[in-house]
Amino acid sequence: MKILVPVKQVASLDGDFTLADDGELREGEPTWRLNEWDEFSLEAAVQLSEAADGEVVVVSVGPERVEEALRACLARGADRAIRVWGEGLAGAADPLSLASVLAAVARAEAPALILCGAQSADAAHAATGVALAGLLDLPRVAVVSAIERDGRHLTVQRELEGGAVEVLRIAPPCLLTVQTGINRPRQPTLRAIRQARMKPVAVAGPAELALEPAVVLAGAGSRTVGLRERPRSAGAKLLEGAPADVAARITEIVKESLAR
Repeated sequence: MKILVPVKQVASLDGDFTLADDGELREGEPTWRLNEWDEFSLEAAVQLSEAADGEVVVVSVGPERVEEALRACLARGADRAIRVWGEGLAGAADPLSLASVLAAVARAEAPALILCGAQSADAAHAATGVALAGLLDLPRVAVVSAIERDGRHLTVQRELEGGAVEVLRIAPPCLLTVQTGINRPRQPTLRAIRQARMKPVAVAGPAELALEPAVVLAGAGSRTVGLRERPRSAGAKLLEGAPADVAARITEIVKESLAR
């Protein structure tokens, strides 16, 4: 069984950071790492692959720095890695445009199962995997907390509100978005890290995937127009008085904030 695992290299703003005059982060800030949710989806894929003598293919959309995250996946048990990049894809960062790029890879690879992290640690849209399933017209289950292979089917669980657990049986080809805590991601050995450095990372451009960057970007649902630091507030203010007076003052504060 071939399993495709889309992964993301996420930005991590540790400590202080500064913005340039154009609103962009200064060079060297932020640091980059493999998305936490993708660590769990990768481990789930590797476990399923080991039990069924399958293949795990990881894919990420991004510039050359993304290969560090892909090699981390290779060190943790992935068999192959694909990086998608090329002229015109720099703006493909929202869930819809990313999903359209990943859909092209999925059509080329024809996996039996696609495992996505439920969300990314930086943008936290929790939408790319769901959008990908829609573009591929695949059955999908979101926020999965357990996976078991049952012959040709998969039995999966997901937590609902109020502590209820929903159990579903789904047949591949399908797509699952995976929640943290589903397993314990393995830590790569030094030998695995060295071997991952020697493995090739395939690079696919828009032409190889029959993608038109202009069409991909035109289908974006949102675009980042700028970054700014959140203004520092004066801190909490204690309101005193009768309940009716405090409620009236809260109403005034809310209206003043909305009018800014």
